[in-house]
Amino acid sequence: MPVLTRLIPSPVVVDIRPGALDDLGCVLADERISQSGRLAIAVSGGSGARLRERITPSLPAAGWFEVGGGTIDDAVRLAGAIKAGRYDAVVGLGGGKIIDCAKFAAARVGLPLVAVATNLAHDGLCSPVATLDNDAGRGSYGVPNPIAVVIDLNVIREAPVRFVRSGIGDALSNISAVADWELSHRVNGEKIDGLAAAMARQAGEAVLRHPGGAGDDGFLQVLAEALVLTGIAMSVSGDSRPSSGACHEINHAFDLLHPKRAAAHGEQCGLGAAFAMYLRGAHEEAAYMAEVLRRHGLPVLPEEIGFTVDEFVRVVEFAPETRPGRFTILEHLDLKTEQIKDIYADYVKAIGS
Repeated sequence: MPVLTRLIPSPVVVDIRPGALDDLGCVLADERISQSGRLAIAVSGGSGARLRERITPSLPAAGWFEVGGGTIDDAVRLAGAIKAGRYDAVVGLGGGKIIDCAKFAAARVGLPLVAVATNLAHDGLCSPVATLDNDAGRGSYGVPNPIAVVIDLNVIREAPVRFVRSGIGDALSNISAVADWELSHRVNGEKIDGLAAAMARQAGEAVLRHPGGAGDDGFLQVLAEALVLTGIAMSVSGDSRPSSGACHEINHAFDLLHPKRAAAHGEQCGLGAAFAMYLRGAHEEAAYMAEVLRRHGLPVLPEEIGFTVDEFVRVVEFAPETRPGRFTILEHLDLKTEQIKDIYADYVKAIGS
């Protein structure tokens, strides 16, 4: 019988450990990504500049490029600057904006991308998408997966703890997102990629069930692995379905309705996930998720991020409009204003104070 299989787009290297950054040059040489050390390294003017001083001696042939922000124009300028030189690969060293700019620039000049994350704020570090601001607001641009992902847990611990909390909320929201995907399959016959769903769900469950916290290397290792697996799950499925459901629709609604007041991405996604789990009748799961979010210092009520109940009700009501064509528990229930208010009141009672 013929053996049928498929190729999974994934990094050649995933190096997550304390001290990983100090071995960057050796790791890339060993994996034949860049034996010459000729790397185009994109950094910010903040934490990236400080790390430049630390690793420059080990990468004498590298070119350094400071990125001003996270816009499409920044990414295009970066690509133009890199194209003028001769490099083996592009390295995005920093947070989400720097890595997304580097992803886009690397794709534009036809070089592999090495993602070196300095925080764990969200699951985009290993995804096949670059999210960049443009004249219309914000756009998502398809790009190849990083060829390598390097996460130094010593560097992660030096970043503000709010970044870790945001990543926790984003990872936990996978559980709600996969439940929405399965709902759409039952109701509309939408095809599920079982491997992508399994990877995303188990990534979320690993973070949900881990007893540690932001100060523990063991927990940070699991969180980092979960975010990387989520990015790969999106590559496997070909879209954001494994990690984006009602939770992210609620997040997008916060951003669009209250752009100057919105909280961190992961904070809003975590809150949205807990509420979406309650909406679908998974009351015990919603309460447990809320308990874990609270333990990590994340919000579970809109008041905890500065929004009134009426504002949150409007956010939930508007949320389906943020992703036309995506079917989640919000589209399935098609709730009206008073219904959302009543369910929210029950949610508050269910998760406790």
